[in-house]
Amino acid sequence: MVRLVLFDIDGTLIHTGGAGVKAFAKVFSTAFGAIDGFEKLKFAGRTDVSLVREFFTLHGVPATRANFEKFFEQYVFWLDHILHFENTAKTLCPGVMGFLDALVALPEPPVIGLLTGNIQLGAEIKLRYFSLWDRFVLGGFADDHEDRDQIAAKAKDRGERYLGRKLDGSEVLVIGDTPFDIRCGRAIGARTLAVATGGATLEALQLHQPTWAVPTLQEI
Repeated sequence: MVRLVLFDIDGTLIHTGGAGVKAFAKVFSTAFGAIDGFEKLKFAGRTDVSLVREFFTLHGVPATRANFEKFFEQYVFWLDHILHFENTAKTLCPGVMGFLDALVALPEPPVIGLLTGNIQLGAEIKLRYFSLWDRFVLGGFADDHEDRDQIAAKAKDRGERYLGRKLDGSEVLVIGDTPFDIRCGRAIGARTLAVATGGATLEALQLHQPTWAVPTLQEI
């Protein structure tokens, strides 16, 4: 029986119309004077910290704690601003609310959490915009580690502490829209549900051998 369900955010639960990408670009240009090379970054499935480090390297910006703090302090401001005041196409992914409601309605509902490459405050800003943040009781975030596999381990550990016992991998389900989600789920021995509501096609996701793959969460 699945006791812990961990959701990716972007492309799995929501589409922000590129608000996160726009916020990244705004901070890089205004705070670091970096306006070129942004198109080289591949955001899908990546962690915020790894993306910032890659761009720092590209522009010769020292990857110091102070520079990371400077970046993320301004990033969360711009993310919130863009979500609320810019005309971007912001939508829930198909089937999200029905699936979350169905999990809660189970006779023995699992713990519902997050496993995301977003920093925690960025995740909260995005999900509060859609009135979803309070649906999740715990999570693993880019604040925990730069590597997504390590974030998965942290999310599983928090689930175990919440439940008060160790979890077998078969008791954990990781849901995401990229091969990175499948890989990090496999890293903690979890079952994986790939959903083709992000940038990857169903066929491309199936090549990475998730436990299950569906076009949308409406198929569940």
